[in-house]
Amino acid sequence: MADIPPPVPRRRSCLVPALIGIIVVLLVTAGLWFWFNRPIKPVQLSAAEKTAVEQKVEAIQQEKPAEPTYEKGSRDIVLTERELNGLLNEKTTLGGKLKFELGTDVVHARLETDLDPDIPVVGGKKLKARARFFVKAEGGVPSLVLDDLTVWGVSVPNDWLGQMKGKDLLGQILGGGKGGTVAGIEEMKVEPGQLKIRLKE
Repeated sequence: MADIPPPVPRRRSCLVPALIGIIVVLLVTAGLWFWFNRPIKPVQLSAAEKTAVEQKVEAIQQEKPAEPTYEKGSRDIVLTERELNGLLNEKTTLGGKLKFELGTDVVHARLETDLDPDIPVVGGKKLKARARFFVKAEGGVPSLVLDDLTVWGVSVPNDWLGQMKGKDLLGQILGGGKGGTVAGIEEMKVEPGQLKIRLKE
């Protein structure tokens, strides 16, 4: 019996592994391309997550408090004519009897009140009077000068007023007739409808 020669081993083809390698490379490349070019979606936190984040932010801010600041207050005080008369009404009993009107460096005062019935001749009558005062203040020295006093439409003579017209009434009170300063006041000015006061430093 003749000997049968052994089968010749087949050569494996290199084509299949090469194709598999190319496919793997293509898949990996495509996957990387899609990963780096994926769309960006906004992150929406839940209510609980928002609360937690806000608490963390507040904790960070509290760790480094801002440097406190200080702002000096204004030195100017402005009282309107209405405010001045309102204060007169609230702080005294003259609100329904006396009224001030403010002009340029001048104060007009109007007074209406019932006189005591026991006063001779004019007792029980309604007193109607008005007065004009000139107001100025220079270098912290205010002045209040009576220019005129009119009662029932008649300008009262200066002799009847003890020569008060033309005198600085405020200076009489503060400085015994020589003028005096009001502590803390640098300037005082009366304008139509308002009184301006500037305080010293």
